[in-house]
Amino acid sequence: MVSKNQIKLITSLQQKKYRIANKLFFAEGVKVIQELLDSNLELDHLYSTQNDFDNVESSKRTLIHESDLKKISALANPNTCLAVFKIPPHKEIISSGLIVALDNVRDPGNLGTILRLCDWYGVKQLICSNETVDLYNSKVVQATMGSISRVNVSYVDLNLYLAEAKLPLFGTFMDGNSVYKTTLPKEGIVVMGNEANGISEEIEKIIINRLSIPRFGDIQKTESLNVATATAIVLSEFRRSN
Repeated sequence: MVSKNQIKLITSLQQKKYRIANKLFFAEGVKVIQELLDSNLELDHLYSTQNDFDNVESSKRTLIHESDLKKISALANPNTCLAVFKIPPHKEIISSGLIVALDNVRDPGNLGTILRLCDWYGVKQLICSNETVDLYNSKVVQATMGSISRVNVSYVDLNLYLAEAKLPLFGTFMDGNSVYKTTLPKEGIVVMGNEANGISEEIEKIIINRLSIPRFGDIQKTESLNVATATAIVLSEFRRSN
């Protein structure tokens, strides 16, 4: 049974201001929740329509009806479970290795996918501009499929961060040098831009190394690649080169 206060709290976590105020976020689905339970994240409470997750102590687990799950779920078709986790304290930014920086990426699915790509390619630090979609947005959490617990994510004034960075800066542009023909270093910061507008003019001025992903189609009328797809290609080339 879920109380009215619990329903009010959980549904409020769909908004960033309430996630910040309560220092909580939620995840849905057996696979995602199990990944987070196996991480260093702290569980606040688990709600499930089934008697599963035996590894969770009974005091933090509530068996609920499907109708109650629908009330607290952010999904059109709820899974069988929802878990509320505590937002961990900020960690110090990792300043070495290969780093990805996002300039105003607004789509939750893109951020979640890019976080998974960082996890896949061994990128330990993801830098987000303050305008980038919130990491603990429920759609972002779902799209990360558990990678949210394995990559350090920091929100910063991106202009200032890049201006003070000691690693070489790379950005993706339509008129850049082919990523397939460029010698790429082992360490660096790769900046990926907004879905509609790309990298902002202010940040473009800071970036010296301009990369592009060439089009190979005969007609060549495709305007651009999805930012998550572009990130996958660029990270693959960085790792292939090293």
